[in-house]
Amino acid sequence: MPGFRTQFQGYAVRFSPFEDGKLAVATSQNYGIIGNGRQYVLQMGPGGITEWRSFDTADGLYDCVWSEENENILVSASGDGSIKVWDVAAPPQANPLRSFEEHTHEVYSLHWNQVRRDCFLSGSWDDTIKLWNVDAPGSLRTFAEHTYCVYAAQWNPVAADVFLSASGDCTVKVWDLRQPRPTLSLAAHRFEVLAADWCKYNDCVIATGSVDKSIKVWDVRMPERELATLLGHTYAVRRVLFSPHQETLVASCSYDMTVRLWDYAAPEDALLRIWDHHTEFAVGLDWSALVEGLLASCGWDEMTFAWHMNGDPRAS
Repeated sequence: MPGFRTQFQGYAVRFSPFEDGKLAVATSQNYGIIGNGRQYVLQMGPGGITEWRSFDTADGLYDCVWSEENENILVSASGDGSIKVWDVAAPPQANPLRSFEEHTHEVYSLHWNQVRRDCFLSGSWDDTIKLWNVDAPGSLRTFAEHTYCVYAAQWNPVAADVFLSASGDCTVKVWDLRQPRPTLSLAAHRFEVLAADWCKYNDCVIATGSVDKSIKVWDVRMPERELATLLGHTYAVRRVLFSPHQETLVASCSYDMTVRLWDYAAPEDALLRIWDHHTEFAVGLDWSALVEGLLASCGWDEMTFAWHMNGDPRAS
């Protein structure tokens, strides 16, 4: 279906876990350097993608995540260090429901716990990760072992207490809420690690994406050496995401303006598809958990697209 143009540059796109046609897009004015933000909620339909709701913020937004326990709750990560909680079914004057203001620099990453469903993580340029419950007055815990910006924090898809974090200190760390310190610190790349994700069918396997233009796949039980290296992006890899429906499929997006699809287990050529529908940095990416093969991306060209992995994002 045709893309949707947002007023500001796109930074993150997320499919609703409850409604297969609903998308959240976090955007920032002036490429996120200075200016306002807008949180969009978009609806996919026969005629394309249309705006259903939007919420304005004083600072740019870098990420967003849907609640896994309430279909109407949406959370945004802001450049001013705050985390905004929205009720998309409530009138504008009732929003935001909450504004958590503990991080001291930009909040760059959000991820909701899909096992316990009652808490979420935030990763920030203040080098920390925080654990939150939307009903608690403040954060439940702070994780402060990284020595540079945290770009991503992702819950394990099976183990409710385990998550990973990716950082500009070139490491990916694995954490367990029952332990005081990380259970693993992986020197994943020689340059900043901007993205990481868990395999949805084997929770010992993770993928990492870096400024070094590569994607690496690891088994956390054997961290000495990666299982696979996926080469092809010509600039930094901004997001890397395992398919929720096929074990070895990985999608990625990059500052090279492309979205790519990989099968890391393919012996010859792991690269399956390249999409070049963006005309600026491609920075937001998501798989639908409800519709197999459905992808969405957004970028600094102010465009958001949703398409099936066998199709063309620009086709109507």
